[in-house]
Amino acid sequence: MSLNSLLLSSDEKTVRILRRVLSDLEIGVEHCLAAEDAIRLITRQRFEAIIVDGSNTEAGSVMQVAKASLVNKRALSIMLVESSVGLKGGFEMGAHFVLHKPFAVERAKSSFRAVRALMKRERRLQARVAVEIPVECFGSARYTAKTIDLSEGGMAIRFIGRVAKESPLRFSLDLPGMNGTLEVSGELAWGGNGDQAGVRFKDATDEDHKILRHWLTSQLPDLEQDDPPVICRLTDLSLGGCYLTTNSPFPRGTRVTLSIKTANLEIRAGGAVLVAHPEFGMGVEFLRATTEQRDQVLRMIKTLRANGDQSPELQVEPEGLDTSSPDNSVVAFQASATDSGTEDALLDLFRYQFQAPVEIFLHHMREQRHSPQSQLH
Repeated sequence: MSLNSLLLSSDEKTVRILRRVLSDLEIGVEHCLAAEDAIRLITRQRFEAIIVDGSNTEAGSVMQVAKASLVNKRALSIMLVESSVGLKGGFEMGAHFVLHKPFAVERAKSSFRAVRALMKRERRLQARVAVEIPVECFGSARYTAKTIDLSEGGMAIRFIGRVAKESPLRFSLDLPGMNGTLEVSGELAWGGNGDQAGVRFKDATDEDHKILRHWLTSQLPDLEQDDPPVICRLTDLSLGGCYLTTNSPFPRGTRVTLSIKTANLEIRAGGAVLVAHPEFGMGVEFLRATTEQRDQVLRMIKTLRANGDQSPELQVEPEGLDTSSPDNSVVAFQASATDSGTEDALLDLFRYQFQAPVEIFLHHMREQRHSPQSQLH
């Protein structure tokens, strides 16, 4: 299955470069010159990415239609803007990722490598297997259900007998052909029938994800494999997050897994991209909503700080795109901002200066790096 993108642009040079870049990355392109043509396609055809040239007067409207579309509300939105417009203009129109024009082939390819990895991951997350599996549901009472379909991010279920009216619940099910029982929490969203509900898995552990991925891959052998991790270098670190340099940063709103390997083990921690600077780097907030996540982060920080003045190398993999908030920011990850009980200058910079020009952002980051309040040392 090929990845598909929609491109709205009347700039011949931009179209020519992107056609070449996306073709090299094995991403199909549906090109539109007019906004009305793009909107018609968005409402009828699924795309993994929607790329819009900000010079089009209807660029903002196209982005809004995409986010409201049933088939493309999870599509990755990319805005192309002139350098004079800056990152802010693109984010204000609802983009996950903003690229400055003009750009050369290699520059564009660096940016779109990360985009492709996220496109693949999103499609794997949405891939569903139609299957009936008995499910035990636990809340203030016990409920029985059967799955209608199952994906890595959730499942559709039909209650048998009494219907649960509470959420979240704890779910227990045995995947066919797999040893052991999968137990995971999830939030309910009601479907068209009174006894049916959609379940979005919540706070699944690394082991839960591993089990689900393995099972889904066995059921859907045609799914493309994920791209290799992006290699990054650490420049700034606090208790709440880190800044990583890379030619291929992930878009703002991407949930990621960071890993660092030592001689004896691999340490992993979850995060979310708050700042994306194309061709330069990204600011990542650590996820600390659960005890497991907090323990992972503490081990990661301890390992990174043990490197002293060196710039440790980390591998970063996308886990999906966060769409829980209207502006696609990821500033509401439960207790992640305040659970340390202290101010976090680096995290505040990520939260409130993500739209600033890169040069200004980096200047602020250098200032806070050397301030007495810096948590790196």
